[in-house]
Amino acid sequence: MKRFLIAVAICALPMTASANRAAADACAASLAPEARLIFDATAPSITPTAEIRAVLEEKTRDLVMNGSVSRSSARGSATAAGNCLKHLQ
Repeated sequence: MKRFLIAVAICALPMTASANRAAADACAASLAPEARLIFDATAPSITPTAEIRAVLEEKTRDLVMNGSVSRSSARGSATAAGNCLKHLQ
């Protein structure tokens, strides 16, 4: 019985570290408009194995190049969005 409970506990561990979309959305609701734009563009690409920083840099660069995000505020907005994106892993 003891071994069975330990096996069940070990199998349940990966499930407790799953993504929390509701927390990410709640966090994103408080973001400034540019940071929210970055969050919305990046969130679909975040998977449990994705490197958040790399995806965030790529998406933010694209948004700056097409004029949706100001170059001067891109870093701060991306940092704020990144804090919310962490909930998705």
